Amino acid sequence: MENNIKFSIIVPVYNVEKYIKKCIDSILNQTYKNYEIIIINDGSTDNSSKIINNYKKNKNIKIITQKNKGLSAARNKGIKLATGDYILFIDSDDYIDENLLLILNKKITNEDLIRFQLCKVDENNNIIKEYPEQEFTKLNGVEAFNRIVNYNYIELAVCYCYKREIFIKHNYLFKENTYHEDFGLIPIIIINSNKVSSINYIGYNYLQRKNSIMNKDNYNKELKKTYDVLEHYKFLKEESKILKKDSPVFNSYIANSLILKIVDLKKVDYKLLKKELKKLDVYKNLLNNTFNRKTKKLLLKISPKLYYKIIRGIK
Repeated sequence: MENNIKFSIIVPVYNVEKYIKKCIDSILNQTYKNYEIIIINDGSTDNSSKIINNYKKNKNIKIITQKNKGLSAARNKGIKLATGDYILFIDSDDYIDENLLLILNKKITNEDLIRFQLCKVDENNNIIKEYPEQEFTKLNGVEAFNRIVNYNYIELAVCYCYKREIFIKHNYLFKENTYHEDFGLIPIIIINSNKVSSINYIGYNYLQRKNSIMNKDNYNKELKKTYDVLEHYKFLKEESKILKKDSPVFNSYIANSLILKIVDLKKVDYKLLKKELKKLDVYKNLLNNTFNRKTKKLLLKISPKLYYKIIRGIK
């Protein structure tokens, strides 16, 4: 029997007047039509509001306007309003392939989570790089994480289609007023899922723009990002223990992510964070089951800055 899945597509919007029309149109142009678009206008001050309001008459679109609260709050609002069987998140400067929902509708067989692939594009829609992966079907969460960790963009929220029921059952929400909110939630969703599949279909166009929120702009912001990753790490570690899914690969991944984050800090902050990592026994979580991993673990314990200076020098 053919699926007739309803998708809820959540699009947070904040000052993206140059990109939002292309994003929304890419959803409206889907070859599969059973969906709702939930647009959360997160206090935009440019022409984004005007552009969004042009879509008000479309019955498949819900437009919510709120004061600026950040990406996490906008996504969380969308999750609460969603009525579909499955949820997707699309960032408002990105766009999707016209067959994404069609392919997902065909491939989904009651998974909690299904992963699809992306490509980086520039502002002229030129493909910068594609990221194909090997498919897998209905693995448990820990097994799936062990596969996904070998690829790029492990915790990027836009790479997955989620059964809405798991957000309700586990009360999953993105942590608000933080950076790297995907890192703080998606790894737990993956390992705590019962059935995870991945398809080697590139359906998402990930725009690389010059003034993106992900680009470094000032040191204070970078410092906050680092402390946010530290808090996410603590949450992920504790939550995985509570769930009894304390996997070595998962622990090593979140530890590596945190260690890498402190490397570019100024000397005083770097020393403070290095002490905090030692106190939390972060280095203990690194895998050491091969010679290279043992060497890496040893060097990182001595000096993350030195290790990554060597690695970056090699590259």
